[in-house]
Amino acid sequence: MTPFTLEWEITNNDEGKLVREFLKENAISKTALTDIKFAGGGIFCNNEPINVRHILNEGDMLKVVFPPEEPSKDLKAENIHLNIVYEDPYVIVVNKPSNQQSIPSRDKPSGSLANALLYYYQTTGLGTTVHLVNRLDKDTSGLLLVANHRHVHHLLSQQQKDGTLKRSYEAIVHGLLQEKIGTINAPIGRRDDSIIERQVREDGQKAITHYQVHHANKDWTHVYLQLETGRTHQIRVHLSYLGHPIAGDDLYGGDRSFINRQALHCRMLTFWHPIFEKEVTFYAGLPSDMMELLHKINLYL
Repeated sequence: MTPFTLEWEITNNDEGKLVREFLKENAISKTALTDIKFAGGGIFCNNEPINVRHILNEGDMLKVVFPPEEPSKDLKAENIHLNIVYEDPYVIVVNKPSNQQSIPSRDKPSGSLANALLYYYQTTGLGTTVHLVNRLDKDTSGLLLVANHRHVHHLLSQQQKDGTLKRSYEAIVHGLLQEKIGTINAPIGRRDDSIIERQVREDGQKAITHYQVHHANKDWTHVYLQLETGRTHQIRVHLSYLGHPIAGDDLYGGDRSFINRQALHCRMLTFWHPIFEKEVTFYAGLPSDMMELLHKINLYL
C-alpha cells in the first residue's frame, strides 16, 4: 500500500525553524505527530530520518510519511461503479447518483458510496479509509468531496466551518416562487415525533439558504440554491417551509407522481485545495431523470 506523504522544500523564510514549529504552521496537529511517531509513519529531511527538534536549513527537502489508515471492520469493500469527476493524491470529487446512500447504515450495510470508495482504494493500492467531506441524502444526486487522508479531511472540514467550501444545488419545486432572488434564514431542528424528519423551529440550529430562480411557470420553478450552512435536509426543509416542496420529496410535501425521488442535485462544488493552495471548482450537469422532468413540465429551454 502506498503511504500518504507530504513534502516541502524549505525556503529562506523557514531557515532555522524547528521541524515541530514548521509542521504546526502547516496545520499538522500534535495528535497527527503522535500517530506518525508511534503508528508506523516517519519524518525525513533529505531522505534521512529526523525528529521534530531538527533545525531546518534553506534548500532542505522535508518529508512527512503518515501511517496507514485501517478502515472500519464494519465497512465492506464493494465493486460498485464510481463516477469520478476529479482526483489527485489528496482528494476525489465524485458525482453521486440518486438512490445511493453516502455511507452504509445498520439497515443497509452495502451499496453505499463509501463501500465503492473503499474498493477503489484497495484496488489502486492507497493505504487509507473513506473520509467524506460532505454528504448527500440517498435520493439527492451530484457532487461529493472525498479526502484521501484524515489530515486532508481535517483541513477541508475547517473550510466547511468557515464557509470557504461552497456547494450549489438546483431543484425543481412545486409552484411559482414569486421572489426571483432571496434568502431563507430559518433555524432547523428535529421533529419531536421523528428520528428522520426535520422542521423549521425556533430552538433549532441556524440555517441559511440563498436561492435564485432559473426558469418558472405558474405551476413549477427550477431554482438554483447556495448553502451557507449545512443542516440535515436543509434545502428540502427550507423549500417546504416556503410552501414550495421539491418535486418527488414526499417526506416534505412533494408529489412523487412526476419523479420517483426528490428533484435535487448538487451542481457545483468550490473549495480551496489545501495542498495545491488554490481555489478549484467542479460542475456536474443534471441527471437524466431531472432533465426529463423539465421537459415534461415545459421548463426546459
